[in-house]
Amino acid sequence: MLMTQMKSKETLESLIGGKVFIINCHGCKEVGFPEEEAAAFQKELQDKGVVTGILTTDYVCNPENLELRLSYQKDKIDAADMILLFSCGVGVQTLSAFLPNKKVYAACDTYALPGFQGVTPLEHDCKQCGECFLNITGGICPLTACSKSLVNGQCGGAKAGKCEVDPDMECGWERIYRRLAQVGRLDMLKCPVQVRNYATDDEVNK
Repeated sequence: MLMTQMKSKETLESLIGGKVFIINCHGCKEVGFPEEEAAAFQKELQDKGVVTGILTTDYVCNPENLELRLSYQKDKIDAADMILLFSCGVGVQTLSAFLPNKKVYAACDTYALPGFQGVTPLEHDCKQCGECFLNITGGICPLTACSKSLVNGQCGGAKAGKCEVDPDMECGWERIYRRLAQVGRLDMLKCPVQVRNYATDDEVNK
């Protein structure tokens, strides 16, 4: 089980640049979703005239369902400069892979809760660390895409694009670099070294 908590208003406002399309994922709403807080923030953005559309759906992590829902919103998505997604980290990664040429930003942090994690077949994994890095890594989680869970860049041990720990695994940071280049955000690699706040990581603190 998991819980999503909206990032600070200041953090979200710093992401907004141009027109935005908003997606709310209510697939795990019964577990924990900041619905009222998210609705209030989205209303503020609408009042500013920067929202091209809002889609509320369930299980963004299901690619087939996602493709169908997005097909009805294509014009509004094309008109947006970015997508702001209120979901867990799996949803953000799924959407980022589905829209490789569009900036996709996570509006929430994801926290783990005890219990069963659901039945949706997932292509991506979320560490549920409570401190989502997806907005600075192009929608690819460095904690799960990198065998060493590095958050400050490549270790230097990759060979021919493959991880030195698992030769069958593509280097997560090379994937992140290509993704940032694709959406014109290589400037994100100039951010200060990210230091993880392990106090938010449920897995570490078990």
